[in-house]
Amino acid sequence: MSGGAGTGGAGTGGAGTGGAGTGGAGTDGAGTTGAGTGGAGAGGARPGPRVPAESAVGPRTAEDLSGDAILRERSDEPAHGWRRVVLRASGGVVNPGPSEAELRHRAVLHRIRHPLWRSHRIAVTSIKGGVGKTTVSTLLGLVMAENRGDRVIVLDANPDAGTLADRLTGESSVTVRELLRDYDRIHSWTEVSRYTSLAGRLQVLASEQDPAAGDAFSREEYEHICALLDRYFNIVITDSGTGLVHSAMEGTLKLADSVIIVGAPTVDGAGRASKTLDWLFAHGHGSLAADAVAVLSCDRTSADVDRERIRAHFAARCRAVVEIPHDPHLATGGRVELARLRPATRRAAYELAALMADRFPM
Repeated sequence: MSGGAGTGGAGTGGAGTGGAGTGGAGTDGAGTTGAGTGGAGAGGARPGPRVPAESAVGPRTAEDLSGDAILRERSDEPAHGWRRVVLRASGGVVNPGPSEAELRHRAVLHRIRHPLWRSHRIAVTSIKGGVGKTTVSTLLGLVMAENRGDRVIVLDANPDAGTLADRLTGESSVTVRELLRDYDRIHSWTEVSRYTSLAGRLQVLASEQDPAAGDAFSREEYEHICALLDRYFNIVITDSGTGLVHSAMEGTLKLADSVIIVGAPTVDGAGRASKTLDWLFAHGHGSLAADAVAVLSCDRTSADVDRERIRAHFAARCRAVVEIPHDPHLATGGRVELARLRPATRRAAYELAALMADRFPM
């Protein structure tokens, strides 16, 4: 008898296309039911999408492709001088690196560019006239404006026909008097700029040039001007008039965030600068005086004067002391250009700007 289970077996359906195999039960009577030749075969369940294993340090993000992460580190290159010449002549193979002087200058620039999130007012003052307040205001304003990205303005608050605009732009036809006259009609940066002149990136607001009208610039008017400038400028530098008791000076000290005391390495210049500090302490401005920077304008010097003793005196009373050396370009009394200063004068101006920026609030 040849009846078996037949030749069909489990067929070819199964799960998917493979089934359990293609072999069926045998042809003998007992019908040995072999497993066939397919096994699980190619017809089993399809694998799911491959999931990448997480990094040992956590999931990857776009921050992994930042410039610092993927750019190869390059050695520091000099910006100028013979070191720069060697670097370029060798095609970058020989890199002597920046000099110590260049590294110091970079550090000073970093301080000057300290972020500033609200307006900051700097008053440049002294009891004595003719010691260089306008020169110091000019240098500070030019360095700040040239090396920062925000807006800087210098305001001539001298009631006696100040010369700040002459040292910077030579333009004084429009002055603070006109700005006060039109105060209530100014509502934008463009409108403010109609009353200022420009020295590079530095805005300059000239003082009234008619000495007979000097008393018009009162404390209240100075406060109005500062309130307006605060809306459009980050740094306001005030070149104050001679003396400390005139009305505009009261407003200047009331609103100042920082003070520069200007003197000279002479008997009268140093003595008057020290008396300025005495006056500030005696009239409720002790914190400004203690945090002040003393600037010694060395346009007049004498071998008979002990300059080190003068410097030590102000170093003990102020936060810092800066000496502006004699410079032929400044001595002309004309327009000031940073590029025409001697290197030592330029370094002193940059150090002064850095010292003032050190106190900018974050």
